[in-house]
Amino acid sequence: MAKVKPRVKVPRKVKAGEVVTVQTLISHPMESGHRTDRKTGDVVPRKIINRFEATFNGEIVILIDMDPAVSANPYFKFDMVVPEAGTLALTWTDDDGTIYTKERKIALV
Repeated sequence: MAKVKPRVKVPRKVKAGEVVTVQTLISHPMESGHRTDRKTGDVVPRKIINRFEATFNGEIVILIDMDPAVSANPYFKFDMVVPEAGTLALTWTDDDGTIYTKERKIALV
């Protein structure tokens, strides 16, 4: 399986109260659980990112529950207000319980 790699694009420095755009993409080969292995005929187990959460200094900014129809390499783009300097923490949860995280510090100018 390909390596899962979360990526995040967000400004490193902003003014207090500024609205910023956050862009995220996680390289993840999704499996719907409906496909069969050509060699064995067995069903390939479902493996999707089923939840995405972004928090800023511990407060939830966005929370998304996903269904099997989500494509491989899910991309999200959202706006948020940055009231103070802090840490944006992003979390993706896989069906098997694996959690992928990425953090970005945001400073004030």
